[in-house]
Amino acid sequence: MGEISIERQHLDHLLADSASTYGAPYQQAFAQLAAAHRGRPVAEILPLLRRAADEALLGFTDADLREQAQAISTGEPYVLRVTVA
Repeated sequence: MGEISIERQHLDHLLADSASTYGAPYQQAFAQLAAAHRGRPVAEILPLLRRAADEALLGFTDADLREQAQAISTGEPYVLRVTVA
Protein backbone atom coordinates (compact mmCIF):
# COMPACT_ATOMS: atom_id res chain seq x y z
CA MET A 1 0.00 0.00 0.00
CA GLY A 2 1.41 3.34 -1.00
CA GLU A 3 1.24 6.61 0.81
CA ILE A 4 1.76 10.14 -0.45
CA SER A 5 1.52 13.55 1.16
CA ILE A 6 0.46 16.49 -1.00
CA GLU A 7 -0.54 20.06 -0.41
CA ARG A 8 -4.24 20.83 -0.60
CA GLN A 9 -3.85 23.14 -3.60
CA HIS A 10 -2.26 20.25 -5.57
CA LEU A 11 -4.96 17.69 -4.86
CA ASP A 12 -6.19 18.06 -8.45
CA HIS A 13 -2.81 16.68 -9.61
CA LEU A 14 -3.80 13.36 -8.05
CA LEU A 15 -7.55 13.14 -8.43
CA ALA A 16 -9.60 13.57 -11.56
CA ASP A 17 -11.67 16.71 -11.08
CA SER A 18 -13.77 18.08 -13.91
CA ALA A 19 -13.73 21.54 -12.30
CA SER A 20 -9.94 21.71 -12.37
CA THR A 21 -7.95 23.44 -15.05
CA TYR A 22 -5.04 21.11 -14.37
CA GLY A 23 -4.63 18.69 -17.25
CA ALA A 24 -2.81 15.59 -15.95
CA PRO A 25 -4.57 14.00 -12.96
CA TYR A 26 -2.71 10.88 -11.88
CA GLN A 27 -5.86 8.95 -10.94
CA GLN A 28 -7.06 9.03 -14.55
CA ALA A 29 -3.64 8.09 -15.95
CA PHE A 30 -3.33 5.19 -13.49
CA ALA A 31 -6.78 3.85 -14.40
CA GLN A 32 -5.98 4.00 -18.12
CA LEU A 33 -2.66 2.24 -17.61
CA ALA A 34 -4.30 -0.42 -15.45
CA ALA A 35 -6.92 -1.13 -18.11
CA ALA A 36 -4.44 -1.24 -20.98
CA HIS A 37 -1.46 -2.97 -19.35
CA ARG A 38 -2.87 -5.64 -17.03
CA GLY A 39 -0.72 -8.73 -17.30
CA ARG A 40 2.21 -6.89 -18.89
CA PRO A 41 5.68 -6.98 -17.27
CA VAL A 42 6.44 -4.53 -14.47
CA ALA A 43 9.46 -3.26 -16.42
CA GLU A 44 7.12 -2.17 -19.23
CA ILE A 45 4.61 -0.46 -16.92
CA LEU A 46 7.08 1.31 -14.62
CA PRO A 47 8.31 4.00 -17.06
CA LEU A 48 4.72 4.79 -18.04
CA LEU A 49 3.76 5.30 -14.41
CA ARG A 50 6.88 7.38 -13.80
CA ARG A 51 5.98 9.65 -16.73
CA ALA A 52 2.39 10.01 -15.48
CA ALA A 53 3.62 10.88 -11.97
CA ASP A 54 6.12 13.38 -13.35
CA GLU A 55 3.46 15.02 -15.53
CA ALA A 56 1.17 15.28 -12.50
CA LEU A 57 4.04 16.73 -10.45
CA LEU A 58 3.66 14.05 -7.79
CA GLY A 59 6.62 12.86 -5.75
CA PHE A 60 6.14 9.10 -5.74
CA THR A 61 9.24 7.15 -4.74
CA ASP A 62 10.68 4.45 -6.97
CA ALA A 63 9.34 1.87 -4.52
CA ASP A 64 5.83 3.38 -4.71
CA LEU A 65 5.85 3.29 -8.50
CA ARG A 66 7.19 -0.27 -8.58
CA GLU A 67 4.43 -1.34 -6.17
CA GLN A 68 1.82 0.30 -8.41
CA ALA A 69 3.30 -1.33 -11.52
CA GLN A 70 3.20 -4.72 -9.79
CA ALA A 71 -0.47 -4.21 -8.93
CA ILE A 72 -1.29 -3.34 -12.54
CA SER A 73 0.70 -6.31 -13.82
CA THR A 74 -1.04 -8.81 -11.56
CA GLY A 75 -4.46 -7.17 -11.65
CA GLU A 76 -4.49 -6.78 -7.87
CA PRO A 77 -6.18 -3.73 -6.33
CA TYR A 78 -3.85 -0.92 -5.29
CA VAL A 79 -4.64 1.25 -2.29
CA LEU A 80 -3.05 4.67 -1.98
CA ARG A 81 -3.31 6.60 1.27
CA VAL A 82 -3.25 10.34 0.71
CA THR A 83 -2.37 12.84 3.42
CA VAL A 84 -3.41 16.38 2.55
CA ALA A 85 -1.32 19.08 4.15
